[in-house]
Amino acid sequence: MADAPLHHQILLVEDSPSLATVYQEYLRAGPYEIRHAHCIADALKFADQLMPDGVLLDLRLPDGDGLSVLRELRGRDPDLPVVVMTAHGSVTLAVEAMQAGASDFLVKPFAPERLTVTVANVMERAALRRQVAVLAAGAPRQGFAGFIGAAPTMQAVYRILENAAASRATVFVTGESGTGKELAAEAVHGISPRKGGPFIAINCAAIPKDLIESEIFGHVRGAFTGAVADRIGAARAADGGTLFLDEICEMDLALQGKLLRFIQTGTFQPVGSGKMMQTDVRFVCATNRDPLEEVRAGRFREDLYYRLHVIPVQLPPLRDRGDDVLALAEAFLGKSAAEEGKRFQRFDAEARATLMRHAWPGNVRELENAIRTAVVLHDSEVVTAAMLPATVREAAAKPEAAPALPAPVTAPEPVVPLAPRAVESTKRIRPLAETEREAIEEAVRLCGGNIAKAAAFLGISPSTLYRKQESWRRH
Repeated sequence: MADAPLHHQILLVEDSPSLATVYQEYLRAGPYEIRHAHCIADALKFADQLMPDGVLLDLRLPDGDGLSVLRELRGRDPDLPVVVMTAHGSVTLAVEAMQAGASDFLVKPFAPERLTVTVANVMERAALRRQVAVLAAGAPRQGFAGFIGAAPTMQAVYRILENAAASRATVFVTGESGTGKELAAEAVHGISPRKGGPFIAINCAAIPKDLIESEIFGHVRGAFTGAVADRIGAARAADGGTLFLDEICEMDLALQGKLLRFIQTGTFQPVGSGKMMQTDVRFVCATNRDPLEEVRAGRFREDLYYRLHVIPVQLPPLRDRGDDVLALAEAFLGKSAAEEGKRFQRFDAEARATLMRHAWPGNVRELENAIRTAVVLHDSEVVTAAMLPATVREAAAKPEAAPALPAPVTAPEPVVPLAPRAVESTKRIRPLAETEREAIEEAVRLCGGNIAKAAAFLGISPSTLYRKQESWRRH
């Protein structure tokens, strides 16, 4: 059975409600979801919210020239397919639109078939360009905007961050402590059109509840005890840039309501002031909790969650990133050695195995601290396992309960119910440990010795696989 066609988000920018209804009817049978904007302001707002796959754009709009919308949208995403429509068709206008980046040009009135074929063609060409770009990229990226690592889970993160940066949509980063949530926020800002503006970070868990409103919105002199001067706050400080709200789920419910109003209107009121102020910021927020669980528990406003949770980014824990552990460790070793004036250049085989066996509950932050500790307390060209912190060595040496594994590659014998005279058939039952080892060794062989890849297929972490191999060698 063939897969259902993918639905594309199409932004229709047309000031005539009747024509907009007609065009939507023309496209109704296709794999499209249409969002209608009647003016330039709505078009740009919807483009930020939707990140559309394609645009149908009228050139005559009530609040300006559609060519300005075309240039703005193509400036944000050079690959966005835009079909221009106008009742004032001319060769000059068509050339101008194509030079500005239009994918095709329609002169009103046009037949339904002309519209459907044009949209299908430009969407197909855009898909082919994306496929060519992926093929041209070749090998997975070894890092991105401050991140280090080539794990498949990180490739997905890199793509989301890269696509999200071009828009103004709010990014919601989740992940365990130490996985790099602030680095993700900095990456979104650093490759966005706002990179020249300020990046302001607020940790909602590190500021007392009675002070966080002032930290975000500022205050006027005399607003409370200790307010001896006016303070502008993060909202104004981030004007033209990005405001990062870390540990957003720690925010007090009363303040969540004020934040929601600020996000919706762009206006806020400093503590103790009767004056409304306006600012232009892009929001990125993060939490190490499950935000939906916080909503269900009544600790986080549902309307605020849906306002913020536009582009979700889930950062994987370090234990699920395979060989990225060693890539990160080597980068941290070079950095720490340079800062401390030490000779360290590499890890020996035992140290590398120890790093891979550890589960890293503190994630990348724990790994960086472990490497720095080794560099500060020792000096050599090679880091040995003995130089690593005791907590890493001891945790890596602990045996781990074997997880459930897939069946071995060879087909199992059929299960036959035991009969009084067939007890001898139990001789065919093999010990579980033997079957487990066979399955693991076969997976490693089929993956060409790539431990991380074999672990992914087996559904276990690379550190578990390393521990299994180490126990077999000892016995």
